[in-house]
Amino acid sequence: MRFDVLTIFPRYFASPLSESLLGKAREKGILEVVVHDIRSWATDSHRKVDDEPYGGGAGMVMMAPVVAAAIEAVRDLPGLPRASTFCLTPDGRRFDHALAAEIAALARCTLVCGRYEGIDHRVAEAGLYDGEISLGDFVLSGGEVAALAVIEASARLAPGFVKEAASVENDSFYRSLLDHPHYTRPAVWRGLAVPEVLLSGHHEKIDAWRREQSERRTRERRPDLLPRPD
Repeated sequence: MRFDVLTIFPRYFASPLSESLLGKAREKGILEVVVHDIRSWATDSHRKVDDEPYGGGAGMVMMAPVVAAAIEAVRDLPGLPRASTFCLTPDGRRFDHALAAEIAALARCTLVCGRYEGIDHRVAEAGLYDGEISLGDFVLSGGEVAALAVIEASARLAPGFVKEAASVENDSFYRSLLDHPHYTRPAVWRGLAVPEVLLSGHHEKIDAWRREQSERRTRERRPDLLPRPD
């Protein structure tokens, strides 16, 4: 599984991609992430990637020729499958488990991180994106945080990313349910005891309790995830 990330802040990714499961997956060769500096495709001596918006207004806009050149160069790198390209933007499709699974099934994915007021809309109009992705109804300073979220959520679905596959299968949203509560030692903490069923050693009862808790949590917190009655 390979991700190519287009950004004007390539050093942003150094630490997150080197730590924890992401770092281990890269070491094992399960995951490859290559970060590209969009400024490399700027054509002026100052490596300019943005300019003032037509029509006036606050902020700057990333320039279509530079971003398009970066996308086309990375998308069609020789010796690699053609990459599916997604732009991280508040206007995109809401990122969820289903979309993470779609991306996990791709041989190669390019993520484009916008900055400032965004990217000149003509990049989208020219058909250079295969999709646009949003983390939710809020605005970040750029697409870098969103790109990291997409990479981790998608990569953890790849075989071998997580040591125990069951830990992924029991995650929230995997079966359209939120996860059940988890407990560890000590058995009593600040007067709060671990539910007795988890100490019983009766695996069928434990599984039933966890399933009931997942369903209850989902009904209370995210009823939109449950199937609608006919």
